[in-house]
Amino acid sequence: MTVFEASHVNGQTPPADAVAPRDSTADAPTSVARLNGTIRDFIARWNTVWVEGEITSWNIRGGNVFGRLKDTQSDAQISIRVWSSVRGRIPADIGVGDHVVAAVKADYFVKAGDFSFTVSSMKHVGLGDQLERLERLRSQLRQEGLFDAARKKQLPFLPHVIGLITGERSDAEKDVHRNAELRWPQVRFRTRYAAVQGDRCVPETLAALAALDADPDVDVIIIARGGGDPQTLLGFSDERLVRAVAAASTPIVSAIGHENDHPILDDVADLRASTPTDAAERVVPDVGEQRALIGQLRARATSRLTQRVSHDIAQLEQLRSRPVLRSPDPIIEDRAQELWLLLSRGRDSVARQLDSAARKTSELRASLRALSPAATLARGYAIAHLDGGVILRDAADAPAGTALTITVDRGSLAARSDGEIAEAD
Repeated sequence: MTVFEASHVNGQTPPADAVAPRDSTADAPTSVARLNGTIRDFIARWNTVWVEGEITSWNIRGGNVFGRLKDTQSDAQISIRVWSSVRGRIPADIGVGDHVVAAVKADYFVKAGDFSFTVSSMKHVGLGDQLERLERLRSQLRQEGLFDAARKKQLPFLPHVIGLITGERSDAEKDVHRNAELRWPQVRFRTRYAAVQGDRCVPETLAALAALDADPDVDVIIIARGGGDPQTLLGFSDERLVRAVAAASTPIVSAIGHENDHPILDDVADLRASTPTDAAERVVPDVGEQRALIGQLRARATSRLTQRVSHDIAQLEQLRSRPVLRSPDPIIEDRAQELWLLLSRGRDSVARQLDSAARKTSELRASLRALSPAATLARGYAIAHLDGGVILRDAADAPAGTALTITVDRGSLAARSDGEIAEAD
């Protein structure tokens, strides 16, 4: 059905220059510009309609917004444009995932043959069902601790084998391989292909993840795909997939979409990379940087060792330059003279002390001799003893017949008392 015929069916009068069946034949076709102009004029007659849907794409360029609006009950979508003059009149927080009602008018761009709807008004209806469901799941997983940094595994410094899950012949695969091999040419990959959107995305990604996680040679796994609208990235927020990633024993790197995309897989993975290129750069060290670092460390170690040896040599030379080590003989001779003087002084002191002690001993001996009973006996005295060796001091203690022992200077003799007491002169 031509545009001319469609306008009659809808009860509309076709434009004067509309393309009619008689205006174009195989031998005399109409021009693309005339056809596009007819379509534009026909669509321009359509009225503004209010439509309800969920925003799946919202890209701002030059102050204008280019996006897509999806039906809430099916996969039907339309392209929408919000000019900068209208953007200031709609809520500033509108974005991807929002459930909205918009006033749209069909628009056809003749130059590009592009059909879209221009938005003249838009307002919130509420969060889109998908976004709301994902936010509930995100909150539940956060409460379970699956987002905690403490449970995330450390990536190896230099992985020998990298597991890669991505779409077959995708740009993401090329980006990861190219950037990783530029940084470390010897790096090896084990790639498992999986659908990165649609119904096959989750089961195929789960199968690839299980295979790579069970491979003992794989040190780290990258799950990568290019950017896309939230509708195409829903598989990477699937609860089955994110729980499998959390339970994996191999470190997982999420490289889904671009910086603005944020599936739940990013929160559960051990490392989130903004792009596949960023994933390669963060997983594989740069061989040039590592060689430079090793060179710097070797130079630093050599410098420190040289400084230490030079310092020790300088200290040794300083010690050797001291007089005590350079010429020790004078010091020894000086000490020897001091030692001889000290020995002489010690001998004199000891000799004087011995002489003084000898004199004192002689004096004590003479005193003892003078006080000794033997000296008294030598002068003619005698000592009378009773039985048992008791010295007789009183004549009354020796009545008649008492046995006595008389000690004189040379020996002792026995005697007996007659009991008479003679008075002393």
